[in-house]
Amino acid sequence: MNLYPNLILEALRHVKYPATGQDIVSAGLVADNIRIDGNSVWFSLQLRPNDPLGKSLVKACEQAVLTYVDRNVDICGHIDILTPQPIEQTPKESAMDQVKCKIAVSSGKGGVGKSTVASNLAVALAQQGYRVGLLDADIYGPSIPKMFGLEEERPVADDQGRIVPIEKYGVKVLSIGFFVDPGSAIVWRGAMASNAIKQLIEEAAWGELDYFLIDLPPGTGDIHLTLIQNIRLDGAIVVSTPQQVALAAAIKGIDLFRNDKVNVPILGIIENMSWFTPMELPDNKYYLFGKEGAKRLCEERNIPLLGQIPIVQSVCEAGDDGRPAVLSNEIIAQAFENVIKKTIFATK
Repeated sequence: MNLYPNLILEALRHVKYPATGQDIVSAGLVADNIRIDGNSVWFSLQLRPNDPLGKSLVKACEQAVLTYVDRNVDICGHIDILTPQPIEQTPKESAMDQVKCKIAVSSGKGGVGKSTVASNLAVALAQQGYRVGLLDADIYGPSIPKMFGLEEERPVADDQGRIVPIEKYGVKVLSIGFFVDPGSAIVWRGAMASNAIKQLIEEAAWGELDYFLIDLPPGTGDIHLTLIQNIRLDGAIVVSTPQQVALAAAIKGIDLFRNDKVNVPILGIIENMSWFTPMELPDNKYYLFGKEGAKRLCEERNIPLLGQIPIVQSVCEAGDDGRPAVLSNEIIAQAFENVIKKTIFATK
């Protein structure tokens, strides 16, 4: 088969750049130095420094050529780093300039229902008439798309090249899960993960928001420090279950935000899975993970207890169905209504 540059370009048009939704040829990301020598093809992509999607784009391009041109092509892609543009004389507007209150939702360990709490809290605030944004910053385990039923969605770019968040249930949502294969592990070093989060914050069209919730990864690490360094957080909410092992991890998260070099106010603790309540016996409470552990921690650390969220079967079902439980379960809705009142009071 005779190979020529336009044939390669047509194959590369099948590859989309996730941040804009354009194919990489129309977006001007393919350099015009395609080289062909017999059955061998070399191409390069022009990307910004530290673009976290670079390696995956190169692999997608190579696969596109093998699929749409010839499976026997010896294809090799490279990345050309673009030279940064001169600094603008006028200060650039930040995507966070129109956001009134920025809150991190954190947990000391995984498995305490932090993302479930963040999702329901965001929807509950939207139901109260507030303009809400939710960023899924859990790079290695993004679950917000699943909880909102948005797994198949792919954000596009506006006329200014900014990523447009997906809106559902009155909440503007962005997640790294929108841009990666859900069946593949994200194997990124800390710098790449941090850069991806900065892109989702600063290169997105969040618009005017009353509350911007950030669902952090569990524990303490690079993502937490990146956000603290790049955003003036108005407060942090720590999610924990009542059991001692979760509370011990929560203490580390509290200490991170209270560190003298960080100094982010702790708005309070939300105790999740406080008790089990059967649907047919709504007045019964079974304390599966201990009783009022977070309440005692709040008293010891002089931190507000924002609320206690019970375990009900519909919470799990609602998350799997992509419809947060606060929309359909009266017990959960009431619990988050109480959380909202205390959260709003804490941010005034």
